[in-house]
Amino acid sequence: MKKQAALLAVNPVNGAGLFHYLESFYENGIFCKIFAVADVVDIKTNCGIDIKADALVGEMMGHESEFDALVFACGDAVPQFADNAHKQYYSDMFAVMRNFALTGRPMAGHCAAALMFDIAGAIDGKHVAVHPFVKGMIKRAVPTDDLSVTDGNIITAQTENTIGLIIPKLIESI
Repeated sequence: MKKQAALLAVNPVNGAGLFHYLESFYENGIFCKIFAVADVVDIKTNCGIDIKADALVGEMMGHESEFDALVFACGDAVPQFADNAHKQYYSDMFAVMRNFALTGRPMAGHCAAALMFDIAGAIDGKHVAVHPFVKGMIKRAVPTDDLSVTDGNIITAQTENTIGLIIPKLIESI
């Protein structure tokens, strides 16, 4: 059976990170479906490139077991969350993360991904790499100063500049 990953993309998403994940999946024959963490599937990268996601994050609910990995492609996640935490798509995203965590399959991401996984209650007690600006916001996981961390099924990178450190681990785990 063909392997597939679900990629959660905030609006705007970090283009460098998004394209690094997508290219790595493509090169390794892993199908990837992009779910927009937004009201619409038409999103942008943080440098202005238009992206059309495959679906909204709420449409993944109930289908978590169909994916071999979940990736959170960070972008302007923290300011977007601060401005939009009350919106349904964030509730949907956190539910998807919690449900996916129950599958025991790999969850990966960079920058504020560990923070989003932490808020969702999906990585309790796990060691994570996280952007230094949000390290103090982690409550349930164990933030580190490491550039990348793999703790069981949780694979995290500190920033978009360290995604390359987690890609081989992510691909191997799918």
